[in-house]
This record gives sequence, C-alpha cells and structure tokens, in this order.
Amino acid sequence: MAMNPEELEQLRDSLRALLDEIAPVEKVREWDRADHVPPEILQRFGELGVTALAVDEEYGGLGRDVSALLVVLQEVARRSIMLAGLIVQCTNYAGLNIGELGSEAQKREYLPRVANGTLIFALGLSEPNVGADLASVETRAEIRGDKVIINGAKRWCSGAEIADCIYALVRSGPVSERYKNLSFVIIPRDTKGVSMTATGTMGMRGGPTNDVVFEDVEIPIENILGGPDCWNKGWSQLAGPTLETEKLSPSAMALGLGEAAVEAAWNYAQERSQFGIKICGHQAVRHTLADVQTRLQTCRLMLKESAAMLDRGEPSAVQTSMTKLYLSETIRDIVIQCQQVMGAYGYSEDFDMERYVRDAMVLPIFGGSTAVQKNNIASLMRLPKS
Repeated sequence: MAMNPEELEQLRDSLRALLDEIAPVEKVREWDRADHVPPEILQRFGELGVTALAVDEEYGGLGRDVSALLVVLQEVARRSIMLAGLIVQCTNYAGLNIGELGSEAQKREYLPRVANGTLIFALGLSEPNVGADLASVETRAEIRGDKVIINGAKRWCSGAEIADCIYALVRSGPVSERYKNLSFVIIPRDTKGVSMTATGTMGMRGGPTNDVVFEDVEIPIENILGGPDCWNKGWSQLAGPTLETEKLSPSAMALGLGEAAVEAAWNYAQERSQFGIKICGHQAVRHTLADVQTRLQTCRLMLKESAAMLDRGEPSAVQTSMTKLYLSETIRDIVIQCQQVMGAYGYSEDFDMERYVRDAMVLPIFGGSTAVQKNNIASLMRLPKS
C-alpha cells in the first residue's frame, strides 16, 4: 500500500537524520575527491527500511511503493547524487527487476537481500559498438547443457566492480532476428572469465564506471532472468513495466540535485554583498532566482504526476518519457544558472556548486538520453515518419 503524504514527510525526516549521521557534507566532499563511496553504507539504508520499499512483503519487504522510492532518491540526491545511484543499484536494478521479471527461485534468493540492503546489481546494456540501439547487442550467449556460456563486452556498466551481480542483456540467437533472440542473464561478478577496467568521469564521482569483458563465462541455466523458459524473451522484459520506473528514478535524482543547487544559490545571494547591498537585492539576481524556483516547481509537479500514474497502474510510457526529458534538461540548466549566481565561487572546488555542475552534465545522458526520449514520445504519440 502506497504511503500517504504524512508518511512520505516522515520518511523525508528520517532520511535527513540518517544522512546527517552517515553522509555529512564534508564526508560527501571527501568521497567526491577520492572518487569512492563505500558500498557497505547501503546497509544503513536497509536498516532504515528504505530498500525494502522495492520488495513485496512475502519476500521480506514493505511492499513496492514507487512514489516512496522516488522520494528516497530525491532526498538522498540532495546530499549526494552518487549515493542515490548506489541505492538504485539495489532497489531498481535488483529489486524491481527481479520482483517483476524473476523466477520464483530468483525472487527467493535475491529479494530478501534487497530488502535488507545487502545486494548490489550493475546493469549491463551498452557495449563498445552499441548505445541506444540495444537490439543490436553483440555480447553472445549460448546454452550448453545446463549452463549458459557468455562472450563479449559491456561499456558504461556503472558500479560493476562493487556489484554482486551484473544484470546483462545478451544476444541469444542470430543477429538477423533482432528482437526475437535477446535474453537477460544474471552474472555473479566473481565468476571466472569476468574482468573489468574503470573509466574516469567528470561527475557522479564515487561510484566506478566500468568496461566489463566476458570470456567464456559460465553460469547456471537457472541464471536466465525468469528462468530457462524466458530464454529469448529479453526484448519484452526490457520494454516491460519496470522501464517506466527506470526513467523516473534518474528524474528523481535530478530533482534532488536541482533542489540542492537552488538552495545553495538562494542562501549565497542573501550572504554576498556587492555595491553596498546583498546581491539578492539586485534585479538580475532576483529574476534568476525566481526563475529557477518556478522551473523547479514544475519539475516537482511533473514527477509527482508520473509517479501517481504508475502507482495507479495507468499507461504512462509517454508521460515518463516526457518527465525524463524535461527534468534532465531543465535541472541541468537550473544548476548552471545557480552557478552563475555564485560567480567565481560557484567555480571553486571549495563550494559544492562546482560538484553540482559536474554531476548535472550527465542528467540528459543516463537513464535514457534526451534523443531517445524524444524519439519515444514521437513514436508513442504516433507521429508519422513520412
């Protein structure tokens, strides 16, 4: 059962108290400088019951609640978008996908660990030669007896080196049958033949971004997502109901980042003086701050409506694509406007705004790029191509 508004506010208060304890601002700065967030911190969110929001009660959770999960990601991203990303690896990549698509055996194996915050999945979709065109994946898998053998490579596999398993889309038949011969498999990270390297990135520092290579990797046939009967059903699983939440999760993270940036600029404008007055008294600054607050509110409302549609079980593919498109582009622009309010201080590593700007650059890219969302919207609304 979904949380009511009063319960959601209590959830926010609990999260803020936990973040002040385990992720104070100075600690987040240290993680960013070191490019490392300790993955074991996820367990503290499990103790609070946060990760259990992605799991049905029969598997040890509190019942799946999309709106509550998005509140969690929004609130955590206000402190650290990378920390919110770590939660997604547990609740979304593992919890929601296994809960919706997994076999009964997979649910019983993995979901209790999601509920207590001790399971991390990495998502293996993109490849060196494949980005948005996922039907063209080249990583190959074949069944040999009771095993699945995997060869290939994945790129931009966020958090792979700290993950327990890699949830990978593979080619399980002839390339000519693009959509009919795809499968998802669950590959334990420590399986023989799995190797990886890290790629440095501008923002979202603290969680590794990895290239992952599979060389004759052997997993049990039971590790096919949904079980052996779901071999070659990867495309329908990819385009299934969890896809809409996958678009809203980065949107919620973007909103939290935008709120942090606006709060920083708003406070700075009341502290900094130029020409004998606080800069919040200058019309140019006032107009900028009024603009970002207004745009931020539109983002809140758009995300709230999309989440409500999911909770009600309504068709939401167009709305979730619009939300991902609008929030990622708008929040990026808001963050840059906030940096401009702070001037040179917003460019300095001594202020969090510099980190917010770096983190904001990935918003239109991850979780389905701006171009992908525009194509989705046009196609779903049946705009002719000729």
